[in-house]
Amino acid sequence: MIRVLIADDHHVVRRGLIVFLKTQKDFEVVGEAKNGLEAVELVETLQPDIVLMDLVMPEMDGIQATKRIKSKWPTIEVLMLTSFSDKDHVLPAIEAGAAGYQLKDIEPDELVNSIRKIMRGENIIHPAATTTLQEKIQEDKNLPHIQNPLTPREQDVLAELTKGKSNREIASSLFVTEKTVKTHISNIFNKLNVQDRTQAALYAVKHNLTEGSESGV
Repeated sequence: MIRVLIADDHHVVRRGLIVFLKTQKDFEVVGEAKNGLEAVELVETLQPDIVLMDLVMPEMDGIQATKRIKSKWPTIEVLMLTSFSDKDHVLPAIEAGAAGYQLKDIEPDELVNSIRKIMRGENIIHPAATTTLQEKIQEDKNLPHIQNPLTPREQDVLAELTKGKSNREIASSLFVTEKTVKTHISNIFNKLNVQDRTQAALYAVKHNLTEGSESGV
């Protein structure tokens, strides 16, 4: 039996899923949650095999709930069942550890097949969400810092710059001259295609470039 927990803030959606899944001989609905926090609590007590997780819910959304579940119980699978297929929802869900991503307009038979495949170790993603992921991968390839990688020392300077430090303070932190810092900052601006320190700092935060290199060479 595949033990299923349903997490959705819409009562009608939960009822519909429960009624349908009960028609499947190899499924057992062990519980239902109306928000992400409740889902995490029920996972701890019920230990289901898989959670059907909505994305947008009160108290705690599906992404945060998935992160908590996967960090505490990595063998419990999560299938996102949502209405959103844009990158702002798809990417965080996959990064949180969801093994599947399906839209709520999915055919019932396809849903149970997706659950069975996930329990066999497969990852199942709706075509619309797959397209979003592919677009994101292509977009990432075209990012300035991917096409023009920063040197380790430029990474260090950028990391210090994002802390709001002046050239003198950066020079002191990295044991280099201010002239050297200015040269590195000029190179950073050119590589990241930004015009000033504020834009460079915002770019660094957006693309997780706020940590300096380990080597510091």
